[in-house]
Amino acid sequence: MADGSTTSVKSRVSEAEWQARIELAALYRLVALHGWDDMIFTHISARVPGPEHHFLINPYGWYFDEITASSLIKVDLDGNIVQDTTHFINPAGFTIHSAIHAAREDAHYVVHLHTVAGVGVASQEHGLLPLSQNACLLQDQVAYHGYEGLALNHDERERLVADLGDKALMLLRNHGTLAVGQTAAEAWVGIFFLERACAQQVAALSGGRKHVLIAPEAAQAETREQGKGISFVSGLAWPGALRQLARKSPGYDV
Repeated sequence: MADGSTTSVKSRVSEAEWQARIELAALYRLVALHGWDDMIFTHISARVPGPEHHFLINPYGWYFDEITASSLIKVDLDGNIVQDTTHFINPAGFTIHSAIHAAREDAHYVVHLHTVAGVGVASQEHGLLPLSQNACLLQDQVAYHGYEGLALNHDERERLVADLGDKALMLLRNHGTLAVGQTAAEAWVGIFFLERACAQQVAALSGGRKHVLIAPEAAQAETREQGKGISFVSGLAWPGALRQLARKSPGYDV
């Protein structure tokens, strides 16, 4: 059982790993703060700096607003826990995240959510439509992966990675959203834009498709190029996100 407490591991890990733990814990808290968590389900992971290809993921049974830097569990790409802990991980989370970390050198952080709006759009045949500025900014950045049931079959990893390709964002059909980033900041801003675009689409389609206004093609083309600046925006937004956590959800960095 999760008890929401754990002993600090700061003195037992490298400085680089500790920083990754802090930033990953911040992502968990930010997701909870925005109401995007799904009780003890869904996952966010971070690659541990170094040659071992280890990554960090949440202990199964903890709510996202409980996660701290020290509570995160370090595993290898085969799912073996490589630290002393009394906790364990969700095997479905391991399947998705290990696949992406193994295949994408730039995927240092991976965020996967099951929000109402994200699942709603992932379950629509047409996927993400160019209805809002957020959606237009994400054009050419969103991949799609078909639903295969709970992600417990390791064979799905090859198909998931192939569908993701070099994209930073994904809609997992009938399942949820996903974002990858070289930094926690990039992953956070990517999932924020995607979730906001999905929520806006659900709102726009709530009255039916007939009178919904698709963005003009010229505006779509212009915004497609502007959307390439998300990495720059993430560097501006991340410090503010951490200040917000310091005010509203302190204690993640222990």
